[in-house]
Amino acid sequence: MTFQLRREEVLDGDQLKSMLEESPARAAQAILMAAGEGVVDAQALLGQILLDGRGISQDQPLAVRWFNIAAQRGHLMARNMLGRCHEHGWGCVADAAVAARHYRMAAEAGLDWAMYNYANLLATGRGVTADPLRALNLYRRAAELGHGKSMNLLGRYLEEGQVCPADPPAARDWYRRSALAGDFRGQFSHAAVLADEGFIDEAMVWLRAALAGGNLNFLRVASKALLNAADPQIRTLATDYDQRHAELKLESDRL
Repeated sequence: MTFQLRREEVLDGDQLKSMLEESPARAAQAILMAAGEGVVDAQALLGQILLDGRGISQDQPLAVRWFNIAAQRGHLMARNMLGRCHEHGWGCVADAAVAARHYRMAAEAGLDWAMYNYANLLATGRGVTADPLRALNLYRRAAELGHGKSMNLLGRYLEEGQVCPADPPAARDWYRRSALAGDFRGQFSHAAVLADEGFIDEAMVWLRAALAGGNLNFLRVASKALLNAADPQIRTLATDYDQRHAELKLESDRL
């Protein structure tokens, strides 16, 4: 006898995400079933696990196909991920202009991650005509929606007075909010402000948080910045950042 889940028994997106944290392989089977049953969140999740090779064999071209299916049904994160795939050439030919189109569509529909990604292209002129002011406005919109990475970048614009009047107090506040939102770059920025104000112990707490969450490129650049710190206690963290960078590089090379 063949047993099948009835449509009403198929797990929803939140249940599938929870299962994915506990058991990726088991979750992948449930995601496949739910995607086949037409659950749009599952279709987007299937694209993600195929992209990452999480609980299932990695297949980036197939990931693009599932992202496209979900995006055509109105799933904004799937649309954003189509942009990511086209921006970086994951499972398709890299094309920043195509990426920008997908980001713009999801951003205009209100997705904070798409606002951030589209702003990044506008800020650098990749795939679109450079428009720093429009980029700033998108970062601000995403930040106001609670997007941590956008909070940090908005802080940078306000600190440096890029295409807007400099506003150091507002910059410091956005760095703090970014740190609290869990963005490792925001944590580093917030720590730098605290260190400048003499709150070294508190700065060390945030620097260690950034160390734990940082990626390869961030750790490499941050380590060099720490070596130039005025406080000797902060300078000692450069070694920890270098060590973590080496660990992540080794893990990356094994993949």
